[in-house]
Amino acid sequence: MFDLVTLLSMRVAIDALIVAAFWAQSRRYPGIGGPGWWAVASFLSILGSGGLWLRSTGSVFWAIVVGTSLIVASAFAVWFGLRSYLGLPVRRWHLFLAWLGVFGAFCALTYGVDTALGRQIVFSATVLAITVGGLRDLTRAEREAPRVPELRAVRMITVFELLTIVAFAISVPLLRYTPDEVMPVYLFIFLMTLLVRMALYNALVSHRLRVEGDRARQTLQVREADQRALIENLGAGVMVFRPDNTLASINSAARRFLGWGSGGANPALPEPTSGGHTWQLLGEGGQPLRRHELPFDRVLATGLPARDIVMGVPVGEGGEIRWALCNAYPENGTDGGLRHVVLTFIDITSLRNAQGEQKALQAQLAQSQKMEALGTLAGGVAHDFNNILAAILGNADLARQDLGEAHPASQSLDEIRTAARRGRELVRRILAFSRQQPLELVDTDLALVLAEACALLRAALPPHVELVQSSGGPVPRILADPTQIGQVFVNLGTNALHAMQSGGGRLEFRIDTLPVQHPAVPPELAQVCRQRRVDAVRVQVVDNGSGMDEAVRRRIFEPFFTTKAVGQGTGLGLPMVLGIVQSHGGAIDVQSRLGSGTTFTLLFPASAAADRGTMNAASARTAVAPTASAVPPPLPNATAAMSDTSSTPMPHVLYLDDDDTLVFLVRRLLERRGFRVTAFTSQSDAIEAVRADPQAFDLLLTDYNMPGMSGLDVARAVLALQPSLTVAVASGYITDEMQAEAKAAGVREVVFKTDAVETFCEVVSRLVQPAA
Repeated sequence: MFDLVTLLSMRVAIDALIVAAFWAQSRRYPGIGGPGWWAVASFLSILGSGGLWLRSTGSVFWAIVVGTSLIVASAFAVWFGLRSYLGLPVRRWHLFLAWLGVFGAFCALTYGVDTALGRQIVFSATVLAITVGGLRDLTRAEREAPRVPELRAVRMITVFELLTIVAFAISVPLLRYTPDEVMPVYLFIFLMTLLVRMALYNALVSHRLRVEGDRARQTLQVREADQRALIENLGAGVMVFRPDNTLASINSAARRFLGWGSGGANPALPEPTSGGHTWQLLGEGGQPLRRHELPFDRVLATGLPARDIVMGVPVGEGGEIRWALCNAYPENGTDGGLRHVVLTFIDITSLRNAQGEQKALQAQLAQSQKMEALGTLAGGVAHDFNNILAAILGNADLARQDLGEAHPASQSLDEIRTAARRGRELVRRILAFSRQQPLELVDTDLALVLAEACALLRAALPPHVELVQSSGGPVPRILADPTQIGQVFVNLGTNALHAMQSGGGRLEFRIDTLPVQHPAVPPELAQVCRQRRVDAVRVQVVDNGSGMDEAVRRRIFEPFFTTKAVGQGTGLGLPMVLGIVQSHGGAIDVQSRLGSGTTFTLLFPASAAADRGTMNAASARTAVAPTASAVPPPLPNATAAMSDTSSTPMPHVLYLDDDDTLVFLVRRLLERRGFRVTAFTSQSDAIEAVRADPQAFDLLLTDYNMPGMSGLDVARAVLALQPSLTVAVASGYITDEMQAEAKAAGVREVVFKTDAVETFCEVVSRLVQPAA
């Protein structure tokens, strides 16, 4: 049963299997210490068993020296493998030194002093020391990891081997057995313990794999939890889609952006479903994105990331749109197949709104600069053009009076007068959009002005158009020029009627009040309202006519831009509306869609109590406004006028204008009324005339816009010579700055040049009266 050759053959076979098994484990799991050493130990055991096998041949060197020392080296390798598994320090050269020491001892005890007992003592002591060292390491490891049954089993088998070695060491000298008699028994026992030990070592490797797998899973879980927490708390939105377009996960930032609660999506923006795109995403220009432009579909079609896509998402039932800068990339599995499409984005709604406001401000600035430039040009043109028109109209009136009603030329003079009035109206429109017409601001009931404008529009209302006026309750009054505001309403209503010429329609004027914090109130107007502690008054002009596209809408306030046929529009109506609204401190907004109609929204600050109290005084300083009149009746001739006042000298008027045509006209007009007139075209001549006789004149009437010295400069010079002289300045366009400057210079009144002969003469008659 304990045949040595048979046992050695079995040991060699078992060791060969162990070498193969542990070598494979060391290659597969290089991070686990032990299997490599145990493979080396089994290989050394095979070599040692081969040496012992040669014992029957009588070879002392191979059987005793080499074979036994290799068996001891195998035990050292097992111990080093255990230490490596437990994470204790191990050096490879330690194994070589240990084998070299044992090999030298056996050589000395064989060839120096040939003693079997000495070799047995060295063998037993060395193996016993190795076993005790292994037992010590196992005990320490078990204290550190008390719940590992594999370590406890290895410790128990090590104790058993220790006892077996002790029994082997004392059985030979005490019981007087020879080594050849006890070796097969002990070889069989150690063969069995080898099988058990290697099975336990394999269990230790499996345990280590389980522990490291659990640790790796825990690390992965912690890392995934950290990643989830990081993604959840990111300021950027993260959405993970499956390849079928269903949503796999979403973080808090994305939920906030989409308006979703923790319980899921909202009804206005449901989760996307498989088989269709339920979200209507918008491109950077505000147009719906086509399917191949969507980030998800781009990644799905190309397999490549899609970067820096600006996208708008309608997130509410009220049409609110939020904007995002998106990136999308594919997440592939280990097999290379697409697992998810990850969409990341940041909310750029505030940036987009700021850019929109910046563009609007830039457009307003460009429009303001354009209007300012055109206004400056218009002022100069209006001055010269008004002089020409005044000469045409005045001389036409004088000629008509000279010829009489029955003269054949009267009809031609009337046509000249009508054409000149049309030119005058064109000048007024230019001055209106350039905001150079004088304003007569009074406390105005806007609803009443709107009602009067609607009454005018109803007179020319086509039968297929419905005109509606609605109010959202009591509306506060505003500071306005009722005539100009009424002109704004009439112009907007007339444009709306033109837009509904092709078919039936509805024109509605709505008036209501908006609080300062309402989003429709522009920031500049809101600031004014806060300073006055008032609300904003809103007037909307809504029609369902033909509407206009965006390109036309952006240009409607450009002077002389019109979409009407030649001869049907001047392109000054809406610029005039804009000029009037802005001169009242208001704002205007236009919304329109081609084929769906247009909405003009006018916003004005309500009047405050302090403003109302100062309007009467301000109105008294307002310039005389031009008024339209029919053909004037014939003036009384100068002889009749003078006969009534033969006992009183007529007032003496000093008239100054650089235009000799107007000088000739005004002289004739005033002389027909009986005034004495001295007229000049040179500022220095007029000043010298006053200096020569300061008491000779009752009124100085001077043009404002003249080369060299302006009318105000002449007024200052004349008033320095004669402070009691009444001075008036005439101009074709009047600004608030000019009125303030004229008042500071001592000018009694700023006169608006008009085509009405009687009005002009009445102003002169009033000015020559002594001041109250």
